[in-house]
Amino acid sequence: MVRRHKQPLCCDMAGICREYLIYFQKSRQSGRTQIEAIRRVTKAFSAYLDKSQVQLPDITIAHVDGFLAVFNTPYARSTQRLYRSYLRCFLRYLYNERNLLAHNLADLILGPPLFAKTKPPKFLRPHEIRRLFDHLPYSTGCELRTYAMVHLAYFLGLRPSEISQITMDDISFSKAQLILQNRKNNRPLQLPIPESTLKAITAYIVGARPKTQHRRLFVLLTHPYRPISPNLVGQYLTGALRSAGLDATAYWLRHTYAQNLLEAGAEIFEIKEMLGHDSIESTGKYLSIHTTLMRKVLFDESL
Repeated sequence: MVRRHKQPLCCDMAGICREYLIYFQKSRQSGRTQIEAIRRVTKAFSAYLDKSQVQLPDITIAHVDGFLAVFNTPYARSTQRLYRSYLRCFLRYLYNERNLLAHNLADLILGPPLFAKTKPPKFLRPHEIRRLFDHLPYSTGCELRTYAMVHLAYFLGLRPSEISQITMDDISFSKAQLILQNRKNNRPLQLPIPESTLKAITAYIVGARPKTQHRRLFVLLTHPYRPISPNLVGQYLTGALRSAGLDATAYWLRHTYAQNLLEAGAEIFEIKEMLGHDSIESTGKYLSIHTTLMRKVLFDESL
């Protein structure tokens, strides 16, 4: 993405806010009460950025969250929701109409989660990952197949359904790449395959996969060698975790992959694409705060 040119904040922002109010009133046919409420939000946001000495192209979702945490606190929940909506529209205008923001932050403004109804992301810690791989056997054909599946789930963050859909033609061994054709968001994606994962797949193909006309990578090991189902992939992944003494399920591997990307410095936009999500909100459910810092502060863990 091309970086927007920085523009002076103090002299431009008041004019930008006035122009936005005119734009909004013309496009929405809004009344005086709504326009005054929008003016209140944009004026406060401008003052917050000025006080924080943040230029428009440098605004991040952290700045937006910081502003809302201060500005929205005195208001009722219904009013907070309304002001979030007004700010979302303003940010969309700055990005789409004025080309002043580096990213479209509008879609990242979400309401406070209903904690009683949400489930925290569940992921494996480093010592649990080591335990999993230390306890993964690969002597029999079934064990080699499970070993390859675990690698794909942990190192590439694939869903059981995506693992079951991989074909022999989707893998480029010379380029160490996997092409995912059938993703949930209907956008194919090329993923680099780590060397250890490539070796695990090769070991399964050479040492376990039966000769069959089916092009799916993972098939049953007994005649008639049908492609393996997503449910069965999930059962094998969960079984591998339980055999290592971990009270976890197959999706914990995918959550852990997302957390690893977060800790490696990947932006939420990148993580969204790597996970194959339709929306940023879906990705956000996979991510918690910076997990290394959280573990150090809350659990006194040295990593």
